[in-house]
Amino acid sequence: MDKNILVQYSAMKEEIKDIRRRIEKDRKELDRLNKLVVSDSVTCGKKGKKPIRTVKIQGRPVAAISRKESALKKHIYQLEQKEAELMELTIQAEEYINSIDKSELRMMFRLYFIDNLTYLKVAEKMNYMFPKRKKSYSDENVKKRIQRFFQNVPQCPEKI
Repeated sequence: MDKNILVQYSAMKEEIKDIRRRIEKDRKELDRLNKLVVSDSVTCGKKGKKPIRTVKIQGRPVAAISRKESALKKHIYQLEQKEAELMELTIQAEEYINSIDKSELRMMFRLYFIDNLTYLKVAEKMNYMFPKRKKSYSDENVKKRIQRFFQNVPQCPEKI
């Protein structure tokens, strides 16, 4: 387990947001199709060149609705799979972060990798949590600490 697990976690969160957006779009389209009534006028017989009468036919686009329902079910299944993967990655990322010895670094890692904050936002949060610290945190300070951790600390083995 190494830094890649933290990067994958962040990417998976964004992917799940995208899948959820697509599912919501499909649901709205499905609702629109369920409310939609298609109508057409049909001629009944002819007397010479003129129709005897015309009839108005109304109905729902059943084929389009069933296609959308099957697509929605596939998207929901895909979302469930990705959420399960995300839960596993969350556990692995938390285990990796909890293996860090220094509490201060663990907090930085949680804010940066799990909460997906920028270095500047992490510095602001850390300054808020430690207001009596002599030297305040900066975005460069946070960035360097995270980089140094990955350079100086031996990585965990791939499999535990």
